[in-house]
Parts: sequence; structure tokens; C-alpha cells
Amino acid sequence: MDLHELFVHIPEALVAIAPDYTVLEATDKYLGLVLRTREQLIGRNLLEAFPDSPSEEDSKNESLLRQSIDRTFREKKTIYFDVLRYDIARPEAEGGGYETRYWEASHTPVLDQEGNVKYIIRRTANVTARELAKRAQMESENKFKFMTDAVPQLIHTADTQGNVTYVNQRWLDYTGLTSDQLLGKGWRDTFHPDDLTAVQKKMNNALPGNQEFQAEVRIKNKEGNYRWHVVKSLPLVNLEGGVELRVGSNTDIHDTKLMVQELLESNEQMALLSDQIQLALQKAQAERSTLERLIMKAPAFFCILKGPEHRYDLINPEYQKLFPGRDLLHKTVAEALPEVAEQGFVQILDKVYQTGEDFVAKEVPILIGRTNAHELEQIYINFTYQAIYSETQQIEGILVFGYEVTEQVKCTQKLQELEHQSKSSAS
Repeated sequence: MDLHELFVHIPEALVAIAPDYTVLEATDKYLGLVLRTREQLIGRNLLEAFPDSPSEEDSKNESLLRQSIDRTFREKKTIYFDVLRYDIARPEAEGGGYETRYWEASHTPVLDQEGNVKYIIRRTANVTARELAKRAQMESENKFKFMTDAVPQLIHTADTQGNVTYVNQRWLDYTGLTSDQLLGKGWRDTFHPDDLTAVQKKMNNALPGNQEFQAEVRIKNKEGNYRWHVVKSLPLVNLEGGVELRVGSNTDIHDTKLMVQELLESNEQMALLSDQIQLALQKAQAERSTLERLIMKAPAFFCILKGPEHRYDLINPEYQKLFPGRDLLHKTVAEALPEVAEQGFVQILDKVYQTGEDFVAKEVPILIGRTNAHELEQIYINFTYQAIYSETQQIEGILVFGYEVTEQVKCTQKLQELEHQSKSSAS
């Protein structure tokens, strides 16, 4: 049996390294992962074969490799390492430069009869796609947390059975409780006992059919006092029409409710009632201004479209950055962005406006003209269309929220392409 031939064809990414860092042998799988040929690697110093990227300050290929190899030679036992980053130099034929990679690795020492390490076998696995996806998910979650913590409402998410899975900082500040105390069904302890039955009844009616529900309840604050809130829960529908989770908000209406009760009970003059209503309207306007400021400063793109013709009523700077040379405000989507209308997005807006059902999309390709409708480029975005209701519960517009994920999509596509090429070369 040809043991050398057997080793190089093992379907694992393995490389044998001498004490002076010389590469003794490597499997075909390893060569494919690190974008090297056998001639480029065997007999060379491993540290020199994978130098630091000159354009990245946090590229530490040489030091990471040296430390991990030296530790194995020193401790003389198999060591498993946490995920680490080192960048791979691309061949000139593929454009040159460096490509960010994340790896999992283990080192197994091979000992001689005296117990000294003759060489080590390094096993590696390319986990770049997983790590980038994890970082993208963390970034998305951080943005979501930032936005929910910034609004004045108590925001939560729940599963389709009504078990709370996340609460924003406002919940913690208001109740004085921890997240663990509020998650699951812990939130029930903060509701007034007299209101729980009515809320549970609405939940039982809404949850099986993934419907929206709303209720007025009293929620206990950290001082032990109950304040009235409007609780609203909406299902988040994915592209396949399934419900991934529910998003809920609790808005404090205590002062307004007490005001109305006092006015009705005291039967004061109409002028007083008018003054108090005006104060309530001013408060509502102030809350709207707060929401608008949040939208204008948010790191994602937002806009508000009014009416069945989808006319731009509010645009934040991130949305305008998509179309820096174009005038959007007070125009309809079809007038301002004809190339977007031609791709079918107006029909989706029409459906949301007519049905009130949220539309959620992930990694959707779209052709946009940043300065005009004729010079188009393709980007990828995650976005949501959500109906906006008037006080009479009539749909009056649509809230558009999203962010660009072009770089993440291109990175994933590139990794898939490299993986395909690697599999092709290995076969």
C-alpha cells in the first residue's frame, strides 16, 4: 500500500509540520482550502507561506500560527483551538489580494521513541461562512436591540404560543425586573390580576389564527404601582407565509386615561374638556416627533408612504443615501423610482395597503439608479412593509424599514463559488 498516496487523498484538510515550521506534506483537501498547489507549499516554511495581510491591521497570520504550533510542540498533546481568523492570499490568477477566512483547527503531535515531537498534524476546517453569518446575525440583533431600546414603548417578541422570548431595556427599567424574570410567562406577574383574564381570552382567539390583537391593561412598575397601557401584538410573517414570531408593544396611556375618566366624572365645562383634549393631542404629536427623530437617526433605512398611491411623506438619511441625486419627497414611488416600480414592488405595496398584512423579505436583489433611472446597479436588501393605521383603524400608509446586505450576499456567493471550485478540483 502506498501510504503517501493514501495520506494525500484523505478527504480531510491535514498538513504535517516539522519543528522548524517546514511543511512536510498536505492533503489535497488542505491545498484546495488554502488556495495553494503542492509545489507552492511542500518544503516551505508555513509561516512564510501565509504572511500577514499588509492592508489589515488585525491580520495576525504569522503570530497565530507560531503560537499554536509552538504550544503543541511544548505540551506534546492534541490541542483543539477556538475559532481564529487568518487571511489567505489569493493567487494572482484570481485577482490577488487577501481573503478573510475563519478556521477551526486541532494539532496532533507525532512522537518518536524518546517521546519527543517529530512533527505535528494540523487539521483545519474553513468555517468562514458560518462565522460571517453569525456576525451578520449579531449585527442585525444589535440593530434591532438599539431600535427597540430607543423607542418609548415596552417592546417584546414572543413565540406563536405567547411565550415571551425578548424584552427591551424599557421593560427592565419600568418593572425593575431582569430579562429572565420576564421571559416565558413571567410577564404575567406584572399584569393586574383583574386584567389577565381578558388579555388571555384575546390571546386565545388571536394566536391560533396568527391574528393581531390589542387590549388595555394595567402593568405594575418597579415602585409597585399599576399604570394603564395599550398592549398590541402582531405576527411577523416570512416570505413563505409562515409566522416566525410575534412582536408586541405596550404604550403607556395612564395619564390620558385618568384624564378622560376625571373629565367624565367631574362633568366639567366643554371648554375644559377641549383644553384637555388639546393637551392629549400635543402629547401624541410629541410622541410622533420622538418616533420621527428615531427614524431619522436610525442606522437602517426608513420611509413612510402615504395614501393608496404610495406618496413619500418621510424619508430618513439612510434611505436617501440609496438615491443621493434624486428628489423623492412628496412624489409617488412610481413617479420617483420608475425602475423600482417596473420590478413589481408597487404591486407588493398595493397588497399591503389593501390587506394590512406585513410583507417581510430577506436578501432580495433589486436594481436601483442611485442618481437616475437609467444607470442601474444591483444591490441586495432586507426589508419590511408594514401598514400604518389611523385612529379609526383605517390603513392610511405604509412604513418601510430595511437595510442593505449586498456585501454579505456577495461574500456568501463567493464562498459558495470557492467551495464548488474546491470540490471540483478535489474530484
